[in-house]
Amino acid sequence: MNLPNKITLSRILLIPVMMLFLLVDWKMGSLRIGDYSVTYNQIIAAFIFIVAAGTDGIDGYIARKNKLVTNLGKLLDPLADKLLVSAALISLVEMNKLSALVAILIISREFAVTGLRQIALLDGTVMAASAWGKWKTAIQIVMIIVLLLNNFPFEFIRFPFDEIVIWAAAVITVYSGVDYFMKNKALISAK
Repeated sequence: MNLPNKITLSRILLIPVMMLFLLVDWKMGSLRIGDYSVTYNQIIAAFIFIVAAGTDGIDGYIARKNKLVTNLGKLLDPLADKLLVSAALISLVEMNKLSALVAILIISREFAVTGLRQIALLDGTVMAASAWGKWKTAIQIVMIIVLLLNNFPFEFIRFPFDEIVIWAAAVITVYSGVDYFMKNKALISAK
């Protein structure tokens, strides 16, 4: 197993650790600044999420730069991304910080595009991430971090950033999914 694949695997292994800090009340107290409050559990979970999400770019960069791209990496990398985001979304729903509808919408899009990619692979075609797919990933990561940190630092200016980023993530997620299917409708109709 090469270094990029080990980094990808570490992203998968960080998921249960993140969820432990999100879903188990460790009675660690909370950080309070004015009206703003966030538990230390959430701060630690957000840090773990940021580290795990950051490994996504690192593993790909190392693999491409050093010509270490493998079939295992091609399988593990998108799987790790989907597991990380899905685990965070499901945890946020459990914590009543995100609507189940938004989580289902995002996770459903991920499964649908993954299915489309699998069909393409059967034909020997690798579907690269589109620009919209990359924007989707970025906005989802921002949304998750904002929700994990209870809308900090935007809480101080009474700006509904959390609501805006949730809507942006939902809209861009749906649009990027439709974009994938529209650009690959010939692949679908051939099956």
